[in-house]
Amino acid sequence: MKQLKQSRRSFIKGAASIGAFNLVPAKVLWGATAPSNQLTRALIGFGSIAQSHNHLPYKGSRLIGLCDPDQLHVAQGLEAAKKEGWGDIKAYADFTKLLEDPSVDIVHICTPPHWHGVQSVMAARAGKDIWCEKPMTRTVGEGKRVMEYVKAKGRMFRLNTWFRFSGGFYGMGTTVKPIRQVVENGILGKGPIKCVFGAGQGFSWKFYWSGKINLAPEVCPKTFDWDMWLGPAPWKPYNKHRTHGTFRGYWDYDAGGLGDMAQHYLDPVQYLLCKDETSPVKIDYVGPKQHPESVGRFDRITLTYADGTEVILDGDESLKNEPFLRGSNGVTLWPFGKLDGKEINGGWTNESDAQKQHFGLLDANGKRMDTAAILKELPEPAPQQTDFMDSVRNRKKFALNEENGFRSSTMFNLAIAAERLGHGFEFDPDKLVAKNDEAANRFLYQELRGRWSDEMFRD
Repeated sequence: MKQLKQSRRSFIKGAASIGAFNLVPAKVLWGATAPSNQLTRALIGFGSIAQSHNHLPYKGSRLIGLCDPDQLHVAQGLEAAKKEGWGDIKAYADFTKLLEDPSVDIVHICTPPHWHGVQSVMAARAGKDIWCEKPMTRTVGEGKRVMEYVKAKGRMFRLNTWFRFSGGFYGMGTTVKPIRQVVENGILGKGPIKCVFGAGQGFSWKFYWSGKINLAPEVCPKTFDWDMWLGPAPWKPYNKHRTHGTFRGYWDYDAGGLGDMAQHYLDPVQYLLCKDETSPVKIDYVGPKQHPESVGRFDRITLTYADGTEVILDGDESLKNEPFLRGSNGVTLWPFGKLDGKEINGGWTNESDAQKQHFGLLDANGKRMDTAAILKELPEPAPQQTDFMDSVRNRKKFALNEENGFRSSTMFNLAIAAERLGHGFEFDPDKLVAKNDEAANRFLYQELRGRWSDEMFRD
């Protein structure tokens, strides 16, 4: 195949003229320079993610701006900020104008996924540190560019999924740390590991995020800048179903439940499998043929690493009775102390309920192991930097950053490409291209619309 170059020359050239508006006076009460102990933030996008996650307040920082191409969202953001006591903040329809404000230290990108790559690169170019919602990017090409550019500009980058270092890991009912300890210290053997993700293991693929076909054009509200919302995505006539709340069902903007949840699920697994510095070499797909615009269901997608480790996305629940992890020595790790959907003696240890681990180990003969006792003897994983404000102040790389975040983003971008192709392919984790499959590479390196290709790839 021809060598793929990630440059603006490989993308469609054009121009799009986007306007801006300012809903509050440029003169604001907070002044030009933030106090030394308080960083300044601005939100790009104030839709469901920013609102449901309550991203207005954050310890150690002060909100001074927000942006959205939907004037109704901007109004909601200003009202919410007022209730939080932030006072006057600047508001924009055009995020490029927000990036020109030298008083903004951090931009928090809360837009749909098709915007994440371009906005991360442009924020780094503007000298901002970046807090980006998952997924990092829609494609391998965009993720590669973000990783390289953020590093080149010396910016701090946080990808906003946190399970590798905090919180209960969905169906496992525990933090990821003890599972990492089990894997890293060879309790599952020294060879390849099989990992299964599906409803049986406590992970939902949210197949309700599906789009519609043959959408009729609708009149776009005057309060909504449809061209700016589309941004780098291909031009399509406005239809409400493509936008707020339902955009995940369309390949142009996301990838259904896989795009919504895969980085939440797969980033911790990449970490616990000790695969932060590489990517799968083979992708297999089983499932129906996908519509070119509307996201559908998949049955099973398997990501295989060079050492034989498999990560299996179980969509049809055919593997619902499989353990979450199966080691090369036959030891298995199960969620919630369940085997074949049934509790075993109410749990896996003899400790009190408050002290129980909510996952357990079985040896190669199916005998219950004393998981709690094993964990007590294992060394702690290396510490992680989990305070992003401290990362920004002291220039310390965040736990989930542009490098390991790119690798976990690549995991599901490979899965998405296989799903859209309807077949698997081989992947080179160093060159970051599919081997002998031009069709796969067209999904991994997609063109951007108009001016956004130039913005993505200029210095």
